[in-house]
Amino acid sequence: MTDRMPNAFSGHEPDEPAGPATGSMTGSMSPADKIAAATRRLAAALDAMESAVERRREYDRGSDELAARIQALGIDRSRLANELDGTLVRSRELERTNREIAERLDVAIGTIRSVIEEDAS
Repeated sequence: MTDRMPNAFSGHEPDEPAGPATGSMTGSMSPADKIAAATRRLAAALDAMESAVERRREYDRGSDELAARIQALGIDRSRLANELDGTLVRSRELERTNREIAERLDVAIGTIRSVIEEDAS
């Protein structure tokens, strides 16, 4: 039993021949043919690795863009929450001022009615 992992790119065991030159033909291949076959397998593995790296880069770019959008939304949310808080404070101040004015008007109207009633009597 070996401690080596299977070749992730070819799907073959590490000690198992891969590619078109497998089986009984392996023994009859010249050293140059073996090197050429190994070079083709290496090139295919490198191509697969480059594709995986590019897919990961695209994923990371998408993740970075998403993180930037989330951060921008968080900033907008904070700004809007602050504006809303300010608007609520202003609204409460206006309501309080409106009640005070209404009370003063009621007092003034009551005073005017009293004066008119006294003059009429």
